[in-house]
Amino acid sequence: MIEAEVIIVGGGPAGAACAWKLRQFGIQPLILEKKSFPRRKVCAGWITPRVFRDLGTKKEEYPFGLLTFRHIVFHVSGITIPVPTRQYSIRRYEFDTWLLQRAAVPVRNHQVRQIKKDGNHYVIDDAFRCTYLVGAGGTHCPVFRTFFGIIYPRSRNGLIITMEEEIRYDKRDTTCQLWFFDRKFPGYSWYVPKADGYLNIGIGGRFGVLKKRGDTIRDHWNDLIEKLINLSLVENREWKPRGYNYYLRQSVVNGRMENAFIIGDAAGLATTDMGEGIGPAVVSGIRAADAIANGGDCSLRSIRQYSLISILFPWLT
Repeated sequence: MIEAEVIIVGGGPAGAACAWKLRQFGIQPLILEKKSFPRRKVCAGWITPRVFRDLGTKKEEYPFGLLTFRHIVFHVSGITIPVPTRQYSIRRYEFDTWLLQRAAVPVRNHQVRQIKKDGNHYVIDDAFRCTYLVGAGGTHCPVFRTFFGIIYPRSRNGLIITMEEEIRYDKRDTTCQLWFFDRKFPGYSWYVPKADGYLNIGIGGRFGVLKKRGDTIRDHWNDLIEKLINLSLVENREWKPRGYNYYLRQSVVNGRMENAFIIGDAAGLATTDMGEGIGPAVVSGIRAADAIANGGDCSLRSIRQYSLISILFPWLT
């Protein structure tokens, strides 16, 4: 059996940030990650200036493509609103790999199936044993399911379903654009250019509302593509979007239960207004590391719930 003081389930932004911070405290965790990195991860890939500050680095030190947005164009009920800001777009394929390599901790490819409490330790699949266990495995994290699910039941009202695609696109329009409630869609859609000629387009909305109406996310995806073609933002092509789901900010206020923790999407921390999850994931990972190293709760209460503040006042966040 492999033993470590801390085992982190999941090597995404939350898990990698936690591992990086633990190593700063002199603690060497082990990450269990079911996929090999670099991994394909379709995501709008929007990050705020605070992400780099939280990670103790500068955007100039990021070794991959980074596109800076000096303004974002909002479309709300037919009204167009250009908003000055300072935000960035990254490719998750690159960003997640950078974070994990930067953490410089051991990583084993393993899909966690069963977790048992054994005295003061946690045993994973009868193969791994630890004193502290951190769940950073996303929406379906086994740590959340095993220890936190009963105490913090998730509301289906906060379930977001998405469809999106990231492509290499030679026609480069570097304006980030967002459409809210277009054609009564209970959510928003996006056009997010990225560095090196990449483009991410997608749509995400509340599952419960769509189901009640009898709508499908595919219908709204088709509407988005038609609109982007009419605006000459994309050309007609064969689109192959991927779908996934996650939860908006849930009721979890303390990410610690005994020596088990949940962070990132496992704790349901995506912002309520725009579903932005990378920033909250990084902050929660750092807080879990601090709680392990120094004791105390892993408070998630003060992690920001709204993205619009970061857009309007990037220098304050």
